[in-house]
Amino acid sequence: MKTGYLIDMDGVIYRENQLIPGAADFVQAMNATGTPFLFLTNNSAPTPEDLAVRLNHLGIHGLSARHFYTSALNTADFLGETDPGCTVFVIGEGGLLAALHERKIANDAIRPHYVVVGEGATTMEKLGKAHECIEHGARLLATNPDNWCPVSREKTRPGAGATAAFLEASTGRRAYYLGKPNGYMFHRARRKLAELALGEPELAVMIGDTMETDIRGAVEAGMHSFLVLSGSTQLEDLGDYVYQPTRILQSVADLTEEVRTGKASDRLTSPVFADNAAHGGRFGHRHQTDIFAFHKPRPRPAMTK
Repeated sequence: MKTGYLIDMDGVIYRENQLIPGAADFVQAMNATGTPFLFLTNNSAPTPEDLAVRLNHLGIHGLSARHFYTSALNTADFLGETDPGCTVFVIGEGGLLAALHERKIANDAIRPHYVVVGEGATTMEKLGKAHECIEHGARLLATNPDNWCPVSREKTRPGAGATAAFLEASTGRRAYYLGKPNGYMFHRARRKLAELALGEPELAVMIGDTMETDIRGAVEAGMHSFLVLSGSTQLEDLGDYVYQPTRILQSVADLTEEVRTGKASDRLTSPVFADNAAHGGRFGHRHQTDIFAFHKPRPRPAMTK
């Protein structure tokens, strides 16, 4: 069975400026076997070229811009498809500006059709201008719904969702959120994956570390989903969610041999979950009633609304 992978980046391939152990071997195995894959990220700040360079510096070589699909590209695709000829006022960084420019979507600080919010620092002056544009009829669009994003295990940063929430509060208008878990992101990503594979893979799998974006989006798109525990989600967190991943892995390293041989692993999860065989060989674990969920404190809202 031909399998193609959509792969989140932060928490799956790297954390801050360190590769997650085994990630380079996993990517190398996919390249060596011709396995189609596409990195899928909600971060709208970098361009695909930026991401290819970053991974090259971290030790993953041989990638090009075609291997990456960002929420900025998704936003540009959405506007280009649904409202060609529109104009935008942008709060965001280079990746978003470049994606919109490539789609010939013009910047307009006077009467834009949309205020588009992405990742990156902003100012009260820009927020004030965005507020004014929305009051004059512009629609509010965010590249992704992440209220916060992990930088390392000890540090986070505000996300596009938080900036959009500010404008929602100040204007009383609701934003439309693209990126994961929006179905349009997965629809477009699967189309790009098919282009890379020169045909639709028989099985498309989303690999991610975040339940609210990666796993939820895959479930709603009718895809298989593999949760890795190398990022923002811990095993005891799964009891908080009605939807569940198809498989739970320690990291993408657990898939390397499977990709190399083309054979599904005898263990359907990583070795730490080897007791899975005792439960009829089902994929993954189901933790709807996990007792840890009742006493584990949640210091902040989920990454998405």
